[in-house]
Amino acid sequence: MDKLSIAGLLGTLVVAALAVIGVFGFADGTLIAASGAYVTATIGVLVVAVIAVGALIALGVGSKRWRANPYW
Repeated sequence: MDKLSIAGLLGTLVVAALAVIGVFGFADGTLIAASGAYVTATIGVLVVAVIAVGALIALGVGSKRWRANPYW
């Protein structure tokens, strides 16, 4: 393996470890230790955020001009 592939592997492992720590911290602090009212509100906000991001992605993918930009 060359240095770039080792660095890429290390970077991927670091990002994955940070994601796992973030999910654990979110689950521990918000979902497990919180009261019922906050859990419901948190799940509602997450659902709305996922729907909004999904709608934006769908609008971008459905566009006929999304690759017409000279940047691509």
